[in-house]
Order: sequence, then structure tokens, then C-alpha cells
Amino acid sequence: QVQLVESGGGLVQAGGSLNLSCVASSAIIFSVNVMGWYRQGQGKQRELVASITKGGSVNYADSVKGRFTISRDNAKNAVYLQMNSLKPEDTAVYYCHLEGPDYLGDPIHYTNKGTQVTVSS
Repeated sequence: QVQLVESGGGLVQAGGSLNLSCVASSAIIFSVNVMGWYRQGQGKQRELVASITKGGSVNYADSVKGRFTISRDNAKNAVYLQMNSLKPEDTAVYYCHLEGPDYLGDPIHYTNKGTQVTVSS
């Protein structure tokens, strides 16, 4: 089983900031190789916002580059998303995601239930 505990969502005015946190725990994952955040706005497809590998390589959606920063604490299996200069179009449900092999070497992909981020204009 995999458990992800998300926090930090909420309502903020345009131009404001929020910091999302996600802590993972699992008895079956051998190594959490990738952690990241997806989002899905109303009527839109789910998209990758940002991801980070265990080694620290990061990837951002073009729409958030320069505004969002992803980081992680490998010891805690935690990932953070600092969101600055928020825009109304950032309004979405944000989902924490992780990938890694289990103890048998099979891949595990897990996405949590999500946290709402609402940016008012």
C-alpha cells in the first residue's frame, strides 16, 4: 500500500503564493524515484505541473516555469511545490504523484486524491 498526505492547498488572490507539501509512506515501494504534481482544472485535461527525480533533476510545464519551484526531501519521501505569482488559470485540483519500483522490481505509479487550489482574480 501507498499513502500520500497532501497539504497546503486553498484560496489565494492572484499574484499570491501557496506551498504544497506531500509526504509518502509505503511498505511496498523499494525506492521513490520520481515525485511530482499533476493538476486538472475544470473542463481541462490532467497535466503534469512539475516532477523531480531522486537525484534532483526537475521538469516543469511551460506554463509554470519561473513561477513554481519543486523540491524534495529524500529522507522523508516528501515533495514540495512552491507556487508564486499565481494566476486564475492555475486554479485546479493538484495531485501528488510518485513512481518507483517495488521490492520485486515491478513499477509502481501512484497518484493521490488531490488538493484544491483556487486563485481569485
